[in-house]
Amino acid sequence: MKDILPNNGSFEMMTLPYDPEILGVISNNTFAFHYGKHLKAYVDNLNKLLPGSGLENLPLTEVVKKAQGGLFNNAGQVLNHTMYFEQFGTNNHEPEGKIKELITSDFGSFEAFKKEFEQKGVSLFGSGWVWLSLNAEGKLVITQEVNAGNPVCSGMQPLLTFDVWEHAYYLDFQNRRADHLSALWQIVDWKVIENRL
Repeated sequence: MKDILPNNGSFEMMTLPYDPEILGVISNNTFAFHYGKHLKAYVDNLNKLLPGSGLENLPLTEVVKKAQGGLFNNAGQVLNHTMYFEQFGTNNHEPEGKIKELITSDFGSFEAFKKEFEQKGVSLFGSGWVWLSLNAEGKLVITQEVNAGNPVCSGMQPLLTFDVWEHAYYLDFQNRRADHLSALWQIVDWKVIENRL
């Protein structure tokens, strides 16, 4: 997996590759809290916990694979949120090329994939993430990861994720997690997902 954030002894907040106002599906209020407060807190906490851990100069994905406790929770949430916010945009809302071929091969159709992905997101109890990943056999799989979990810990290549922590959607959708998940397809940039293969 490509190094998602540079590590210069500490990590910095990712820069959003778009203006949040143009997405529409996620409100500015949610962005202000989710990106501006939650992700920033995870980055700040990660940087406080890194010194003396023995993991100071590792890529973020390696920190996630090796860390435990609070360090794992914050590193995992930095990785998860960075991948989440990076994957959105106003273009390329239908998969093409290799990612489309894999989805069709492994799920039957894009619609069947979306239905299963949303179902896994809705049925995840409590807080966590639903992921599309490439496994060691080169197959696409959908997994539920609780709390700060990430498929890299199981040797997979994470490609796409939807956040099902309440802070990701409650200001916009209240308790309607299913509506939140369904709406996010409108802003997924599948070129970003394909580039993660």
